[in-house]
Parts: sequence; C-alpha cells; structure tokens
Amino acid sequence: MRLVIARCSVDYAGRLSAHLPLATRLLLVKADGSVLVHSDGGSYKPLNWMSPPCRLTVAPGGDGGVVETWTVQHAKTDDRLIVSVHEVLHDSSHELGVDPGLVKDGVEAHLQALLAEHITTLGEGYQLVRREFPTAIGPVDILAKGPDGGSVAVEIKRRGEIDGVEQLTRYLELLNRDPLLSPVTGVFAAQEIKPQARVLATDRGIRCLTLDYDALRGMDDGTSRLF
Repeated sequence: MRLVIARCSVDYAGRLSAHLPLATRLLLVKADGSVLVHSDGGSYKPLNWMSPPCRLTVAPGGDGGVVETWTVQHAKTDDRLIVSVHEVLHDSSHELGVDPGLVKDGVEAHLQALLAEHITTLGEGYQLVRREFPTAIGPVDILAKGPDGGSVAVEIKRRGEIDGVEQLTRYLELLNRDPLLSPVTGVFAAQEIKPQARVLATDRGIRCLTLDYDALRGMDDGTSRLF
C-alpha cells in the first residue's frame, strides 16, 4: 500500500462529474489497484475513489503549480479520477501481505455465556436451568424456565438462518418426549435473523429474539438511549 499526503485538487470525469478544490489530503493506492482520496474527517468514507479494475499513470505537472498529475482510468468504462498534486508532504509504501480477514466479535460461545448470565434478556421471570443441556442429538445451548414454570429451549446463533431453526425444531421434538420437561417451547436467538428464518420459526411457534452483543456486555444500555 502506498500512502501519500499531498496538497492536491481532484476531478472525477465520466458518467458523473465531481470536483474537490485544492486542500491537503491522504491518497491511498492499494495493491488491488484502487485509489482512494481521504480527508481528515468523514470517518472511514473517502471523498472520492476509483475501484478496480483500473490503471494509474503519473505525468509531470504543468502550469498552476502542479508538480504531477495522477490519472486513474477505469478498465471497463471511460471514468477517470484525476489528481493534480501541488505539493507532496509524505510518500511511503508498505507491504501488508495477505490479510486473514475479519474475525467478528460475539461468537456463539460468547453469546451463550452472556445470555446465560443475563437470562432475563428473554423476559422478566426467566430462570437459567443449564447451559449445554444434553440430548441424544447434541446439547441445547440453554435450557431455562419461563415465568409460568414451563421449560424453554434456546438455540443461539451469531447469524440466524433456516438451518438454525431446523436444529432447534429437532431439539424441541426430542425434549417434548420427556414428561419431566414437557411442554417445552423454543426461542431462536441471534445477533441477526434472516427474514426466511424468522418466518419459519414463527410458523412453528418458535419465538425469535435479536441479541445486542454490546448491551449484553454492558457496553450499551439500550434503556437509557433516546433512540
């Protein structure tokens, strides 16, 4: 990755036209060919950019104090990002290597432990019976007692999809054969529940619960926010 801090103006020409007047900005040239123009604000969003496939060419500057001109040409369209560099304040290149990818926080084991600790997230009057409640086809993430004393099986996923609903359905069928537990109702809990999974769960009488990982960790108290 190449990092250039420069006083520059930027023009985008193609299907849309845009102009950034002269100012100090960060120019990122990535190994995939993309070029991004950042200011010292706006969070992660660049002011302008060109996504690959594209090609960067650098030419000597001309009039008006321009020391060099960058032209980023998209390979499939006539779109061009033109950076007129007036002064280079910093220029460095760094080999970052292959990125292993994003490892998301809030994996299922963490969610299970947090929900067990804060079992009233299911509702007032709920009590934890056991985590990893054993069955013949595998452990149920959480077995709880509802406010009416009935058993509740909770299946926890980071992303709730149809497979998770099917898994909980199998647990419920098995648990409801036990006269000491029956009747057992189900809760499908996840940070994100796909619409198809929600429809299937509702059709089978399974309650869906969206989990707020930060709230469970005590980092975000939803009851004290205005929105």
